[in-house]
Amino acid sequence: MAFTAQDVKTLREMTGCGMMDCKKALTETDGNQEKAIEYLREKGLSKAAKKAGRIAAEGMVGSFVYGDTGVVVEVNSETDFVAKNADFQKFVEDIAKTIANNAPADVEELKTLTIDGGSQTVGDALTEKIATIGENMNIRRFETYKGINQSYVHAGGRIGVLVNFEVSDASKAETPEFVEMAKNVAMQIAAAAPEYLTEETVPTEVVEKEAEILKQQALNEGKPEAIVDKMVAGRIKKYYKEVCLVDQAYVKDPDMSVQKYVDGVANTLGTEIKIAKFARFEKGEGMEKKQDNFAEEVASMMK
Repeated sequence: MAFTAQDVKTLREMTGCGMMDCKKALTETDGNQEKAIEYLREKGLSKAAKKAGRIAAEGMVGSFVYGDTGVVVEVNSETDFVAKNADFQKFVEDIAKTIANNAPADVEELKTLTIDGGSQTVGDALTEKIATIGENMNIRRFETYKGINQSYVHAGGRIGVLVNFEVSDASKAETPEFVEMAKNVAMQIAAAAPEYLTEETVPTEVVEKEAEILKQQALNEGKPEAIVDKMVAGRIKKYYKEVCLVDQAYVKDPDMSVQKYVDGVANTLGTEIKIAKFARFEKGEGMEKKQDNFAEEVASMMK
């Protein structure tokens, strides 16, 4: 019995299984949808569909550098326990390599690519992992940079950082001094969580909103309107030092800014060094977290 691409799509929607798994199931069952579903259940693959709606805000962030390509990626699971599994960690790195080698535009395109070193697409491999591990999983986001990069992962994947540098003499990027500086900057980003690179990169609407809040705070403090604008200007400068990486106090030596620290290393090496961009991913940030209700869990067990 023949089947169409629409049949494959329908089976995928019904089971949550990967496209290739659905195609194989229909091939093995001569296009019979019901038998294909049974086939997938027997293989343990259709279990993934039951888990698709569950909250996945744990997992890990991985940051890697492959030659001149840096990748930071977040892959979520339901529990932190899964992130400690060596197979899951390898899966995250395989995804990162796939991103580095293929430069997908987004997660949806990434899922259509053949996973690095394997024969499945990333999407199908993800579905198989869901069925095998027994938890809902999701590839949430990634960022990739070309050039001179430094990666850093904190607390086993709770925070991942990727920093991209521009160096006038690229050979100096291989020196111990540069490598140490690059790692320190990455650790600074992990610890201090800057939101922007420089003052110029802070959106105008963000600055205006902050100034509006600061002005109202000053007025509420009873400050004379005549000096409020000067006070706000001063506080905006302080705001920049909190949210802009290059203006932040360097964690290892608060008497200097990150920019001065980088400039000092550049002078020592006799080259120009610029932090071009950075990405900081914190696992599950901004996502709904699973709330365990033990009373409800025990009650359900007693029914």
